[in-house]
Amino acid sequence: MNLTGIRVLDLTRLLPGAFCTMLLADQGADVIKVEEPGTGDYMRWYPPLIDGQGAVFNSLNRNKRSLTLNLKAEAGRDLFKALAATAAVVVEGNRPGVMDRLGLGWSVLREAHPGLVLCSITGYGQDGPFAQRAGHDLNYMATAGALSLNSLPGGSPHPLAVQVADIGAGGVGAAAAILAALVGVGRGGPGQHLDVSMTDGALSWLAMPIAEAFAGGEPPAGGRTRLTGRYPCYRVYECADGRFLSVGALEPKFWTALVTALDRPDLLDRHFDESPQAHAELEKVFSTRSRDDWAELLDGLDVCVEPVLEVGEVDAHPQVAARRLLRHGPSGAEVGPAVPLPDGWRRLEAPRLGEHTAEVLAEVGVDASRLPELAASGAI
Repeated sequence: MNLTGIRVLDLTRLLPGAFCTMLLADQGADVIKVEEPGTGDYMRWYPPLIDGQGAVFNSLNRNKRSLTLNLKAEAGRDLFKALAATAAVVVEGNRPGVMDRLGLGWSVLREAHPGLVLCSITGYGQDGPFAQRAGHDLNYMATAGALSLNSLPGGSPHPLAVQVADIGAGGVGAAAAILAALVGVGRGGPGQHLDVSMTDGALSWLAMPIAEAFAGGEPPAGGRTRLTGRYPCYRVYECADGRFLSVGALEPKFWTALVTALDRPDLLDRHFDESPQAHAELEKVFSTRSRDDWAELLDGLDVCVEPVLEVGEVDAHPQVAARRLLRHGPSGAEVGPAVPLPDGWRRLEAPRLGEHTAEVLAEVGVDASRLPELAASGAI
């Protein structure tokens, strides 16, 4: 695997950092999840539980090992420094300044390991007036302007079901930044401290609406952009059974094929007709059959129409099955890598809290006879 031999220390909790390091672990990196003794990552205890451990935690922490360290104890910090000297990457998700107060900030880690990559994932970044501000995905999307676009015309913004800032910036974005930094180090460059802000990442995803907003045109508004229901050719329609179809016939060839299949040639010139009447005509058509009847009728046609699946239906979809995207195992259902990887990408079940403490510490010279003393002192 591409990252075999790369050690990553993961100090994060919850979603963004876990998703980031899972991407690296799936590529072969030795990801060691460094957790607080006794409690660990809060997601471990979120229901539903499988054998006493959270299914959500399991879904994000495959291929990792778990080590418990108390970084507020001197012995715990010393052990972390020893581990960091063997690592290529440290990922942390504390508020700015916390690592410095622990005596494990960038200046300390860099001095001990000049080639180290430290990735700090925060809501608003390492500087600026919001640097110390608490937040969650909803807040970052609101600040970036993305949430305002997630509504029907004239309606109130609605929270997104997928954490775009958390995963898109704090997960995928952080992993991409880490990989780029590792390439730089591999070419003889110095280590780097990566400042990954989830708000910054969410804002970067608005490149097109931002360009439109400041180009003197019509400001983007909820439900009024070309991809949020402005046109009848690109929106979601309710069917006779209360289920829904996604229609994405943006290009003229797809729209022509669609209205032909619907036997509505009179709609050919209403491709980008914004009027309520144009939308109503399509709503009337799709309300005459069930979702699955429409899917069967339009199957195989070049019309860019697909049924809106509920999460529980995705597993049975033939494309998902063919790509082997879902796996059912002892830790519950999990989604495989978004980018196909060679067979064997999955090596370890999600770890139990501290499951690999003795194993990992032995790799930096800590004899097993010392473990009871470290445990008694609260260091591990």
